Amino acid sequence: TFLDSKGRVVKNEVEINAAREASEGVRLACRLVDTHPEELTSTAFAQECHDLFDEDDTVTIEEIVGEELKEKGYGGIYNVGKGATEPPRLVIMTYTPPKDVLTEEDEEQSAITLVGKGIVYDTGGLAIKSRVGMCGMKHDMGGAAGVLGGFAAAVRLRTPRKIRLMLCLAENAIGPESVRNDDIITQYSGKTVEINNSDAEGRLVLSDAVAHATQHFDDSDLVVDMATLTGAQLVSTGKTHAAILTNKEELEHTAVKAGLASGDLCYPLLYAPELLNKEFNSKVADMKNSVKDRSNAQCSCAGHFIESHIDSKYIERDGGWLHVDMAGPGSKAERGTGYGVGLVLSLVGAPGFSSRS
Repeated sequence: TFLDSKGRVVKNEVEINAAREASEGVRLACRLVDTHPEELTSTAFAQECHDLFDEDDTVTIEEIVGEELKEKGYGGIYNVGKGATEPPRLVIMTYTPPKDVLTEEDEEQSAITLVGKGIVYDTGGLAIKSRVGMCGMKHDMGGAAGVLGGFAAAVRLRTPRKIRLMLCLAENAIGPESVRNDDIITQYSGKTVEINNSDAEGRLVLSDAVAHATQHFDDSDLVVDMATLTGAQLVSTGKTHAAILTNKEELEHTAVKAGLASGDLCYPLLYAPELLNKEFNSKVADMKNSVKDRSNAQCSCAGHFIESHIDSKYIERDGGWLHVDMAGPGSKAERGTGYGVGLVLSLVGAPGFSSRS
């Protein structure tokens, strides 16, 4: 039994089922975020996905792992994770709704693509974090946990919309193979990046996935990436509101509304790529991976870095992109909150969930 916003007992079975599955999604996300990094490796995280969906014929799973990432051009994910014991990987899951849940209107909806940052532990790499600053970095896969929890709930609710989920899984570890500051890598977009801060790794892995999604998923008109991306997010929008950045004004309004409806609150950042992209200027590559001036809208800059790897043809066909930096609301009192599950369910229009306000 649970109550609505006016204190009335909810009796609608569809809404009760939605609440149940949303709760399970939050529990999943919290469990993953709270699992210690020796246990939740990139390989173990991928296995969690298989355990969830291998028996569900509406979901397919593809993995690109280790050296295959390098061979296929995913320079961001590969270089961030190549110094770790367990290999980096890109996990791509596709949910295709059963025909019996689709109306004619549902069949006309475009697919939505979710992307999650899954850095299972972040030492900072060779640009190593401090003794105090490194504690809690098991939470750096909170974005991946949030979108996975939301995706799992949406699948179980048989949401009448095709949904893809891309998880960028890697450990930003220290070792003889770790990427160095001053290295130049080539991302999946084909753009080159001069590494000037190995601790700005999240944007590198997300950029590969966003480039892949916008190049290859012709049936998708919305890409949402979610990440514990920057400490600057807490300065920008605080501990309870994620920071959002998007290339469409109407999508910004949709995201804020979805946050209010779901409880996963979010608030817009300054959107000004024409003013901020210069922060990544490089003399030897297309861009650097970290800003020159940390006092110049740093949280927006990080999002614009990811945006710069969106395929131009996707922009030409008016594709939408939404970046969600949830470094603050993803954790509370050293525990995961499950942030992102509700926001995803609201954005994808999950049955019984999106109807509530």
